[in-house]
Amino acid sequence: MSEWMKKSPLEWEDYIYKEVRVTASEKKEYKGWFLTTDPVSANVVLVNLLEDGSVSVTGIMGHAVQTIEIVNEGGHGVREKLMHLFTSADCRAHSPEDLEKRKNSLKEWLEKNHIPVTEQGESPGTLCVAGVLTVEPPYGPENCSSSNEIILSRVQGLIQGHLGASQ
Repeated sequence: MSEWMKKSPLEWEDYIYKEVRVTASEKKEYKGWFLTTDPVSANVVLVNLLEDGSVSVTGIMGHAVQTIEIVNEGGHGVREKLMHLFTSADCRAHSPEDLEKRKNSLKEWLEKNHIPVTEQGESPGTLCVAGVLTVEPPYGPENCSSSNEIILSRVQGLIQGHLGASQ
């Protein structure tokens, strides 16, 4: 087992949002901004920000990682860019306060209508409706997901009606 796989998730956190050089099996080298690690497989996700504004994403299997060396600590600007790389433009258009207000409004409205709802994750977080549907920020009908198409359709309709009434 590689040294990398023996590390704990807390040790892996030291690399997040830093530019690293990864040496993998067969002496392959990868360089990029360390985005995340899968806690089960220790797989590593690196991101390179290209000059044309696009992004290159590389996944490296955890068992193949031999060494990881930090080459650049990065700054606040890089960290912000990496943190918001995969959030939708729709979500970025709202301030954290606005997202919190939208979430609370929807949650209160669902509870008032006797629909069970819980919060998951850190603020602003995800709403979980009846244990079978999730609503991600910014909490519109298009931000719902569920494997049950009937429930998905009905809750999307309810949220659309709620948003129409609250605007």
